[in-house]
Amino acid sequence: MDLDALRAERRKWLGWKNIAPLQEAIAALPEPAVDAVHLGDVVGVDLDPAFETEYAEQIEQTARLLMPWRKGPFRLGKLFIDSEWQSQIKYNLLEPHFDLKDKTVGDIGCNNGYYLFRMQTHRPARLVGFDPSAHYYSQFRFLDRFLKSDIVYEMLGVEHVEHYEHRFDTLFCLGVLYHRSDPVGTLKSLRRGLEPGGELFLDTFMIEGDEEVCLTPRERYSKIGNVYFIPTIPALENWCYRAGFENVEVLAVTKTDPVEQRRTDWIASQSLEDFLDPNDPDRTVEGYPAPRRVFIRATVR
Repeated sequence: MDLDALRAERRKWLGWKNIAPLQEAIAALPEPAVDAVHLGDVVGVDLDPAFETEYAEQIEQTARLLMPWRKGPFRLGKLFIDSEWQSQIKYNLLEPHFDLKDKTVGDIGCNNGYYLFRMQTHRPARLVGFDPSAHYYSQFRFLDRFLKSDIVYEMLGVEHVEHYEHRFDTLFCLGVLYHRSDPVGTLKSLRRGLEPGGELFLDTFMIEGDEEVCLTPRERYSKIGNVYFIPTIPALENWCYRAGFENVEVLAVTKTDPVEQRRTDWIASQSLEDFLDPNDPDRTVEGYPAPRRVFIRATVR
């Protein structure tokens, strides 16, 4: 696979009529005067007071242009970007289970880079984000004007990981697998992208049960059209073994709640409360079990 040709083709996406104005607004921003960078639950910066006084309105206008903000939260000076997902909840759940120091790390479906920005505190050798969305790339580029990271952002998908220029010690694939119509094939691609002894951190929707089965929504799940397979934990483990992983470890099982995912004025669209049955929050509007997630760590020999 010629990744350079693919990159060149995808760079053209930045000229699309809905993306080009975002790129132009980002390019028009002045060079930020940053006093301090913070990579905790809220990823952000302290700005020089004189700079912020002069450019606060332009910064907020650009951030608003980049809506919706799904992952976060972020803070640029006094501007707080209250994302739909409180992504620190997932990150803080996983952080005790990984050690990224001096490792080559990839985040598949990295969105605007929230997790990657936070992973910098672990001092990895290299951080690479994969996400084919030109919109999320634009959000990352906007944020990185302030954060000045060494993160490599590729507008590539999970299917390109195995063809990448190098393999990874650790891969994260969070909230992606249920969007893939071939989950075992996707896991195989991730496994091929890992170095011997490498590890995959993955989370996906799940259903309760001890049988090796999965839910296959006919049309939508929680108002999401591209959800194909929602497994029980035994079924997910089998998928991992079929793909060549071993030592599959369940780290946590969680139920998505309105603390973690909710509507804010930074998305201007529906969120979890609109996806659930108003008379039974344990069911989706389609009548399926409400979203639950399983977090696993799987290794390769």
